Amino acid sequence: MGVRGFWPALCAAAAIVAAAAARGEAPPAHDGAPAGATTHRLERRLPAGAVPLQPLIDGTPEGGALELPPGVYAAPATIARPMTLRGGPGVIVDGGGVGSVLTLKAGQSTVSGVAFRNSGDRHENTDACIQVRGQFNIIKDNTFENCLFGVDLQQAHNAIIRRNRIASQDVEQGVRGDAVRIWYSNDVRVEDNEIVASRDCVIWYSHGVKMTRNSFSGGRYGVHLMYAHGNAVTGNRFAANTVGVFLMYSNDNIVADNVIRYSQGPSGIGVGFKESSGAKILRNDIFANAQGLFMDASPYDPDSTNLFEGNRIAYNGVALVMHSDWEGNVFRSNDFIGNHATVRVDGKGGAARNLWDSNHFDDYQGFDRNADGVGDTPHEVWRWADGLWADVKDAQFFRASPSVELLDIVERMASLVDPQLMLRDARPRTTPGARDAGEVRRQARAP
Repeated sequence: MGVRGFWPALCAAAAIVAAAAARGEAPPAHDGAPAGATTHRLERRLPAGAVPLQPLIDGTPEGGALELPPGVYAAPATIARPMTLRGGPGVIVDGGGVGSVLTLKAGQSTVSGVAFRNSGDRHENTDACIQVRGQFNIIKDNTFENCLFGVDLQQAHNAIIRRNRIASQDVEQGVRGDAVRIWYSNDVRVEDNEIVASRDCVIWYSHGVKMTRNSFSGGRYGVHLMYAHGNAVTGNRFAANTVGVFLMYSNDNIVADNVIRYSQGPSGIGVGFKESSGAKILRNDIFANAQGLFMDASPYDPDSTNLFEGNRIAYNGVALVMHSDWEGNVFRSNDFIGNHATVRVDGKGGAARNLWDSNHFDDYQGFDRNADGVGDTPHEVWRWADGLWADVKDAQFFRASPSVELLDIVERMASLVDPQLMLRDARPRTTPGARDAGEVRRQARAP
């Protein structure tokens, strides 16, 4: 379109939008989307009789406490100086479906016992139940309902997020918000929270974060670390998320004593890595996932290692999937039980360049004649024709079928090509011992 045609077209479009606005209609949607498909609520819809919260906050002295009696309070509200906002049963702060509900700019403040609900739905504004910008704040014993993001921390160091229940909006998983979003916020503690039906819980560009004893279910990423170093994810429960824990470009993190189960589907992963180094994955129960562990170019630092020790990796589709033939990982004293396959490497190569030591494999075929708990011969996993399902995705439908098993037997008896060594453990343990079996069963039965 030339300059002459541009201005008339622009004026015509402006006239259409102005006419639509005059009639109270939404402007035409872009890219062929139906009218109203991308509109957002512009006016708050609050329950009748809702009490404005901001004047009550403004009337609370610095360092004082605002005790809210049962009732519905109207947002938005901002806490700009240190204070305590304390609710209880029946205390509701409603955002009316526009923007964030509460913004906490002050430091050394506490918000507890409040039911926050109905934020806006705009990702570009990070509409949240609580926006945290100050330092040394405590957010505890609250519920978050129908908020796009739950708690959004930006440069909010030394915060404590404890015993909250957080759920996002009832929309498609990919367009929900994050339950807890930690952005450039160091030394944050996230403890004993129940997080359901949200998108992710993210730790970005932060260090010293401790996520402990939380429950994550029905989300995309349980915990996603990106450019986040020196953090700890310990003692949590992950159930039915797409991914349990994923470390991306993140070094020197600890993932320990977690139960990670039922991450299913084509992207299902218990613990995943992308170009991350120096991690310690310790004493986790990684149970019934499509892929127990996923490794992509990790460790990325050639002078570093990732340690996997004392984990129970059980009943997964594949215990370990490596995106390429990589090295630098140490697998020590883990239990590999009931997995359809122990290891798969995309493309050529295996996982034998990593260190495998004192692991238990339920398919070990050797003996322990001196009863010292260590097999007399190394445990080796070779790739024969049964690797066909790993190379040809359409063949995965026939995985474990009699036809593929027969093909594998024939090749082992009269191989036309040399098999690929996938892993070798020189000292395999003959009995499981990574975690107490009774404890694992109790955790697996827990809701």
